[in-house]
Amino acid sequence: MLVGIVGKTNTGKSTFFKASTLAEVEIENRPFVTIKPNSGVSFVKIECADKEFNVKCQPKHGYCLDGCRFVPVQLMDVAGLVPGAHEGKGLGNQFLDDLRQADVLIHIIDVSGSTNEEGESVEPGSYDPANDVRFLEVELDMWYLRLVKKGWEPFSKKAIQERQELNKALASHLIGLGVNEKMVEELVKRLELPEDLGQWDENVLEKLATELRKITKPMIIACNKVDVPGAAENFSRLENEFPDHMLVACSAESELALREAAKHELIDYIAGEGDFKIKYESKLNEKQKKGLEFVKENVLKKFGSTGVQQVLDDAVFKLLKYIAVYPVANSHLKDKDGNVLPDCFLVPDGITSLEFAYKVHTDIGNNFVKAVDLKTKQIIGKEHQLKNGDVVEIMTSK
Repeated sequence: MLVGIVGKTNTGKSTFFKASTLAEVEIENRPFVTIKPNSGVSFVKIECADKEFNVKCQPKHGYCLDGCRFVPVQLMDVAGLVPGAHEGKGLGNQFLDDLRQADVLIHIIDVSGSTNEEGESVEPGSYDPANDVRFLEVELDMWYLRLVKKGWEPFSKKAIQERQELNKALASHLIGLGVNEKMVEELVKRLELPEDLGQWDENVLEKLATELRKITKPMIIACNKVDVPGAAENFSRLENEFPDHMLVACSAESELALREAAKHELIDYIAGEGDFKIKYESKLNEKQKKGLEFVKENVLKKFGSTGVQQVLDDAVFKLLKYIAVYPVANSHLKDKDGNVLPDCFLVPDGITSLEFAYKVHTDIGNNFVKAVDLKTKQIIGKEHQLKNGDVVEIMTSK
């Protein structure tokens, strides 16, 4: 799974990326610090199944802290976009195309209003962050329109001449956008698009591009720098102004400070939690103490967390509607090497036992016989739909 970080330059995208991955990236308060995409591993957080079985898990990938399982996802931070990016401004086309493979997008905005439309620092509150919500959607929609229109004329002529079935023809033309026939069928019906491609004008294509973007690149908005005076009021206003959008208040700088302190064993902190515990106060200088106190009083107590982990979790579990499922080799919850609950897969909600078996390994899918839900001890068939947190033993004929 690939999560893309996108947005205007200088809004804290690189800070969010570093806070999520602890990767070494350049962070500076100026436009276009990031030019080439940064790629790293981040984690989504779930309650670990080991609690229910009274065992201690041994993840092969990711880690587990106090019953919280952190499952890895790939994170990519592309360079900041500016208005007109779809026309190539600021190397926009290149940056947008870096997002082609992303399954879900995190749009970082400066909710404090201290970054203008060109990505330049201005007085907090002097710029309306609502402009950024609208600007990015326009850029992404126009980018999708460009991709939809690429080769459209010869495609549509051929489809009409050969009397190709509309849904199949469109799905084939748009396959590079992650579009399938079912998506096309639902869109054509919902948008009441003409069955005859010869009637499709620019307005129809724009409507199609916008809806395809929403489906194939769902987006959550991380309202960053919420700890700046006046930002909380802006966040409340944006929630009212954009009720159909998923917005999360966050402070990437605070999350980075907490994770760095935890990394150096100065505090006990679990990502996404609303508090931390200082381990060695004598090792902290006055600046560090004041910084941690500021985060506790102005971020954690006010918003419940820094928001960074919530953004990642909501992007995967609420927007993409993925679930976490544990495959095990036997009822002892172990693999062939004796590791307990070693794997945890992120898969689409509604996945069947057989489909999940193929996700684990092609051979396991090919030789699937039945599966066992180890929480209920019930045998489940190949058409059984799995639930979030299921622990599944898959039995094969080999």
